[in-house]
Amino acid sequence: MPRYAISDIHGCCKTFRYLVEEELRLQPQDHLYLLGDYIDRGPDSKGVLEYILSLREKGYQVTTLSGNHEDMLLHARDNAAHRMAWLRISGGETLKSFDAESLDGISPRYWDFLEQLELYVALEDYLLVHAGFDFSLQDPFSDRESMLWIRHFEVDVTVLGNRKIVHGHTPTPLSKMEHSLKTEQRPVINIDGGCTYGAGYGYLTALNLDTLQLHRVRNRET
Repeated sequence: MPRYAISDIHGCCKTFRYLVEEELRLQPQDHLYLLGDYIDRGPDSKGVLEYILSLREKGYQVTTLSGNHEDMLLHARDNAAHRMAWLRISGGETLKSFDAESLDGISPRYWDFLEQLELYVALEDYLLVHAGFDFSLQDPFSDRESMLWIRHFEVDVTVLGNRKIVHGHTPTPLSKMEHSLKTEQRPVINIDGGCTYGAGYGYLTALNLDTLQLHRVRNRET
């Protein structure tokens, strides 16, 4: 029963579906962990959310974490200033995918999904999170901001133990990602292949948590 982690899909629904169905050939008994940033930037944010929901409805085991982009959208719903900031980033493309002129046009089905996202998952051998943890704090698991937004952090092995951290949020060239997996110099694995970015990036990746095999698919949206 393989376990896979994917992060930073960013509206790339065709790429996401191909990775899950053709590359991973996901089975209902497998476990898929999604580490956030399903929306914005890419052309089909609604399609990504709908595909995740459809997997669950078909009996697939899918655990979903929040990314900073989902958090921004929730804040945008409730605050005009946050709404303008979100629209400047790429909210317009996301609204377009919902065929909506405003956030009121997004169905409660999707708001319910966003509100139920987790911040991190603690497994026996892994900590899964969107961005990372601030281990300088007495309780790094209470700091919502860091789990969604942090870029650089040092690991406290007394807290981490024998586990590894798998996260996304910071786009990383595929070559650097693969080198990190081979050397394992730090117990931290970044799997954000920058699916919507250009040269050096442009991949959506899935990490097999049991074998550390990295599956990758180039952006297939165009």
